[in-house]
Amino acid sequence: MSKSKKLIEISKPIIEKEEINAVVKVLKNRQLSQGPIVKNLEEIFARYCGTKYAVAVCNGTATLHCALHALKVTDQDQVITTPFTFVATANAILMERAKVVFSDIEEETFNLDPKKLESKITKRTKVIMPVDLFGHIYDVQQINSIAKRHHLSIVEDAAQSVAAEYKNKKAGNLAEVASFSLYATKNITSGVGGMLTTNSKEIMEKCKLFRHHGQDESKVYEYIEFGYNYRMMDMIAVIAIEQMKKIEDFTSKRRANAALFNEGLKDIQGLITPIEKPGYKHVYHQYTLRITPEFKLSRDKFIEKLADRGIMAKIFYPKPLHLYPHFLEMGYKKGDFPVAERLANEVVSIPVHPLVTPKQAEFIIQSIKKI
Repeated sequence: MSKSKKLIEISKPIIEKEEINAVVKVLKNRQLSQGPIVKNLEEIFARYCGTKYAVAVCNGTATLHCALHALKVTDQDQVITTPFTFVATANAILMERAKVVFSDIEEETFNLDPKKLESKITKRTKVIMPVDLFGHIYDVQQINSIAKRHHLSIVEDAAQSVAAEYKNKKAGNLAEVASFSLYATKNITSGVGGMLTTNSKEIMEKCKLFRHHGQDESKVYEYIEFGYNYRMMDMIAVIAIEQMKKIEDFTSKRRANAALFNEGLKDIQGLITPIEKPGYKHVYHQYTLRITPEFKLSRDKFIEKLADRGIMAKIFYPKPLHLYPHFLEMGYKKGDFPVAERLANEVVSIPVHPLVTPKQAEFIIQSIKKI
């Protein structure tokens, strides 16, 4: 890449004067740990998702851990999830000492394939944990029906899907519990942090105990049960509050960029663009293409040629989880989940975040066409 050419990054957090001023105000007030601002964020987030409750914690992995703990998952239980996700999804199951049961995905959305899911259910299955990968919500109708039929709970890993919708209901209000991440690269950020949503008072209360060493927050040093230090700081929460004010703008810009890509890249042989199923609202945490064998270049060469033009592209994710050492030790092997394995060799994401201008989006389209 030429030194004079500005890099179009794959992700870029938007931190403006509102976030900076809000953090400075908290610093001056010297209330840095969990306090009234965290409570305010919880109320704002629950209202936005349409749920009764939200619980703020220190990161997205902690929200998954809290959710499984609140559902009383133990080492006698099994949790079904996708092998095509970030490792935190499956690691949270291991944190409760439960068995990770992977199930293959569908090509169109990269999410759990409901047609393959039911065969994975056993007497020990307690939870299904679908992931809203890249910002497209899981197959709500079919997977929720399967869970209901088998009396299972659903924990929605919505880390990448804040503001996404299914039939006008927001992510976070589609399952018994949902987990969001506020990590630096997510659609809204506080740098680090996680939000859990639920309509269950019991689950909310269990999660609030668990995030604070099992301590009753209204009674100092009153320990009800075992817990962790998963609290969020006011200094972090105040950034998320400012980001919540901008979420609709951020989302509309992501969707506008995705629409440009969908139109501009639709007729390139061997290049498959992402879909948005009817009734769903995709929020494009990543805009993920598939480079199939019919494409003229290998995926690595494609990424290299984009980089030459100042466009960053990345692979999410290069290998399904069942092929990593601590899951191979559980008996998983290559060939177990052929769709996930094939897609891991095809996917590549291009910049779609709100700071990508229409002019830059057009430059990306024309660069891909030239390639």
